[in-house]
Amino acid sequence: MELADRKITSLNVEETQRIAAALAEVVVPGTVIALEGDLGAGKTHFTQGLARGLGVGEAVTSPTFNVMSVYDQGRLPLYHFDLYRLEDALELEDIAFYDYVEADGVSCIEWAAKFPEEIPTQALWISITTREDNARSIEAHTTSEETQVLIDAWFARIQAAKHSE
Repeated sequence: MELADRKITSLNVEETQRIAAALAEVVVPGTVIALEGDLGAGKTHFTQGLARGLGVGEAVTSPTFNVMSVYDQGRLPLYHFDLYRLEDALELEDIAFYDYVEADGVSCIEWAAKFPEEIPTQALWISITTREDNARSIEAHTTSEETQVLIDAWFARIQAAKHSE
């Protein structure tokens, strides 16, 4: 199987959240999503869409100061991490990071690139970049064939949703 990056453009927050909600339809227990992007790129908005797609009813906010939040009332538990404030990978143990990313929920990790060696190899990496026109470029990639299948299913859902509009 060929591992291929996939890319899509989002024109606004609502579209970013719809794209993420489509991902929620195909994630499985143990999925790890590693989010990359500058401040304000839309990592938390993406996570909010993912949460909505999983059926999380409560408001999802960036856990910058808590570092981690758990939302367990959806189809799968959502473990939302924000590693921005962490200085050392040893701090990941303090928040039970490894226990959560190995659990049967979905781990969504903002600022994952701070500690790439700590992110599981099967992770779905999503890079969100802000374009000059303020749209967002959302690029998905992985080194895992299993996760590539998930990416392909996700982008098929996005395309199907566009054709049904």
